[in-house]
Amino acid sequence: MSERSRGAAGASVCGAPVPGASVSGLEARLASVASLADRARSAPQTSGRRSVVLVDGRSGTGKTTLGNALGESLGWPVVHLDDVYPGWDGLRAASSAVVTEVLGEASGYRRWDWARSAPAGWVSLDPTAPLVIEGCGSLSRASAPLATLRVWMDADDDVRKWRALDRDGDVFAAEWERWARQEDAFIASEDPVALADVVLRS
Repeated sequence: MSERSRGAAGASVCGAPVPGASVSGLEARLASVASLADRARSAPQTSGRRSVVLVDGRSGTGKTTLGNALGESLGWPVVHLDDVYPGWDGLRAASSAVVTEVLGEASGYRRWDWARSAPAGWVSLDPTAPLVIEGCGSLSRASAPLATLRVWMDADDDVRKWRALDRDGDVFAAEWERWARQEDAFIASEDPVALADVVLRS
């Protein structure tokens, strides 16, 4: 799950990113956002239609914090995969939807209603507008060529879990292992760290 529904307290965007490097440091969080925004603006449009920033990472790493900060800095819409996952077993489906729907000809996504545990309305996106897409599963072998900037976020496991459960409490605690297994499977098959232009520790 992304951090958006849990709030973003405790998450931080750290370090001044450089190509292919892992960076950290709380004092540089604002410089990090500014640096990434500059890179996103100047990167060539590999998809041929729009500029796209992908922000991926496990639960509790600060993806939503960074995604929202980049969206605000750039003035770009932000797509949260938390709105796309079709339930607690939906990581792989949402990852596919990034390619086939969000960045595909459909240019949109089917929103998931977590309260009803059912599909909700279709959200249309301007196929020419730049986007920030954040959430675990956003950076895959299929989506990477469609992006202009690819970011992986990392944090120590105990820190990630504390953040996530501090936000969502019993709701996420009951699903933590179930979701973590999907993260493990996605990372094993897609190797998003190797696909990333920048790795940030939070």
